[in-house]
This record gives sequence, structure tokens and C-alpha cells, in this order.
Amino acid sequence: MDGDVRVPAGPGIPAGLVIPAAELTEQFSRSSGPGGQHVNTSDSRVQLSLNLASASFLSAGQRDRVLIRLAPRLSGTVLTVTSERQRSQLKNRQDARMRLAHLLREALAPPVQRRATKPSRSSRRRRVRSEQRRSEIKRNRRRPRPD
Repeated sequence: MDGDVRVPAGPGIPAGLVIPAAELTEQFSRSSGPGGQHVNTSDSRVQLSLNLASASFLSAGQRDRVLIRLAPRLSGTVLTVTSERQRSQLKNRQDARMRLAHLLREALAPPVQRRATKPSRSSRRRRVRSEQRRSEIKRNRRRPRPD
């Protein structure tokens, strides 16, 4: 299995990224859940960690963006992805690497700028008509005048 993690090209990373295996930390432990004796005897759960502050493959701007966008998921500056979906340690390692690549790709994408728009003429008419209808309903609920 290739140790490097490849992040495919996308918005914010036109050439893609390669995370060197030396910057990744893998830990294995016993997975929880069903699986019988297999779960009790094999370390199939994978924890993949990456210190974003010392990541050599990120530029300074990319590092800042990733640290801000992934802040809720970080422990200090370390991003940790855990996988225990599969019964096989190899498949869990692949899954954790794919999830790490996906997280980084999403975090490096530039924010989408909202284009300011104004309501169309017909939508304004519909809104005014609906307000008038509502006003008429409420007016009809009043007590009649003694005229």
C-alpha cells in the first residue's frame, strides 16, 4: 500500500496535493460493534492523524484556510480521522485516507460568493397580494361597527 495520500485536484487546489506518509501518524486499536471473535482479537480500527501546523505540502495561505475551516474537528492543530467501518484493517486504512483527502479538499475550496439579487416584479406582486389577503381576513374578524 502506497504510504502517500493523494488529494485530487479541485477548487482551491488546481494541481491536487500529495501528503507524504512521513507526516501521517497511524494508530490501530480494536474496533467496537458486531463481528464476533474477530473484533475481539484484531486491531482493525484505524486512527489517522496529521499535524496541519507543520504540514510541508501546504502553503501558508492554504494552512490558514484549513486551520480555520477545520477548527471544530481539530485537537490543537492535529486533524484525526477514525475508521472502523470495515472488518479489515487494510480497508479501514484506505477508508481513513480517503476521508482525510476529502476533508482537506473540502476545507481548501474557496468559499462560494453569494451574488446579490433583488426580488422579481411578479414575486413582489405575489407578496403584496398575499399581505392584502391576510389584512382582509383580519379586518373581517373585527367586531362590526354600530353604524
